[in-house]
Amino acid sequence: MKEYAPAKINLFLDVIRKREDGYHDLGTLFQTIDAGDTVSAEIREDGRITLCYNEPQDYPLESDLVFKAAKLLQAESGTVMGADIFLEKVMPLGAGLGGGSADAAATLRLLSRLWNLPFPAEKLEELGARLGADVPFLVRGGTAFAEGIGEKLSFLEPLQLPGEACLLVATPLDSVPTRDAYAGVPKSGPDRWESFKANFTKSGRSVFDFVFENGFNAFEESVFPKHPLVDEMKLKMVQLGAKFTLMSGSGASVFGVFETPERAKQAADELKPLSRYQVVTRFFRGF
Repeated sequence: MKEYAPAKINLFLDVIRKREDGYHDLGTLFQTIDAGDTVSAEIREDGRITLCYNEPQDYPLESDLVFKAAKLLQAESGTVMGADIFLEKVMPLGAGLGGGSADAAATLRLLSRLWNLPFPAEKLEELGARLGADVPFLVRGGTAFAEGIGEKLSFLEPLQLPGEACLLVATPLDSVPTRDAYAGVPKSGPDRWESFKANFTKSGRSVFDFVFENGFNAFEESVFPKHPLVDEMKLKMVQLGAKFTLMSGSGASVFGVFETPERAKQAADELKPLSRYQVVTRFFRGF
């Protein structure tokens, strides 16, 4: 049995405040894209959970989000079943695309089917919140506003790129530790986020014009000075004809919207020497 694990981008991302628990309240517009990893599993009757990748990993199994998701679902459901899990990893690590979180979300969906568990999406989202901030959204995917640390979700009608427009998503030859992104990021308060939400809802058919004019990522201010390759990637996309471009999450990936697949692929060829990962894609509507 297999499950697709589509990645996400952020069409808007603001840091509202730092909380007393050390986390940050965010406001973001999430969107899944049609690019990602694939999780496969076969049932085991001895209760064991194993995990293998298509390429070696350099961290302990117990810290892997896929393994954690499987163990959490097993414990929460009380099932005596186990699973042999295989992860076909495509998305780069530490790229701001939610790859690890998408894998965890896919594991929750997959094992709930494999083990025949009566858990609705809302229950899987609740479990996902224990694993990471992006996991609850990625259980369902599509388009959503997210607040708090990402666990407060308001799902929207799925967005579709206009006409033949495509995304080019590229990860520069760099990675951005989360601490780098949060160090020096401005905390803007709620006004910009509340204004974006309200005007997005009113924008109707001109939603893409609105997003292209108002798309924003507060982390660009803290990331670009320390990681000039990310800044360079965004500038290059603009020079190559992107109608809209933005860093995703806390970096390092950048995405640009191009009018046609041909233009996106031409830009991808130009950017290949500067990238450790790239894909031309469209939005993913969700599950």
